[in-house]
Amino acid sequence: MKVFRTCSSMETVAVASELGKLLRPGDVICLNGDLGAGKTAFTNGIAEALGIKRYITSPTFTIVNEYDADIPLYHFDVYRISDPEEMFDIGFEEYLSGEGVVVVEWSDLVRDIIPEENIRVNINKDISNGQDVRIISMQFIGDRYKEYENQLAGPNK
Repeated sequence: MKVFRTCSSMETVAVASELGKLLRPGDVICLNGDLGAGKTAFTNGIAEALGIKRYITSPTFTIVNEYDADIPLYHFDVYRISDPEEMFDIGFEEYLSGEGVVVVEWSDLVRDIIPEENIRVNINKDISNGQDVRIISMQFIGDRYKEYENQLAGPNK
């Protein structure tokens, strides 16, 4: 497990960008944290590393946003999903087996359908140390991701 402490949204983006530089098609990143913790900011960092120039917004009402790049980004926000089976109605399996990186905000809500191998990112507010301080923990689950864990040093190495 890797743990990072960030003191601004920009630093959260930078940590995610370092992870994003390692990602390959088929990778699954599961984001969890309270409202306003920085899940979408983290996704912006991944997008930046993938070469996506557009600002990333949370697909709260559309469930998924697709961003084209050499490695596409499929950004899910499942906060409003009442049953994980709904994910199959929008083609979740196709996204998982596609040519892109899948990021799922609020992934705990659909944990039963998430691949066993994934990168689990928890973002927690550390308000006692400042309004913008976050503790970001990354767990690399499965053999597929052990190499990433070893390579990830974080920004400003």
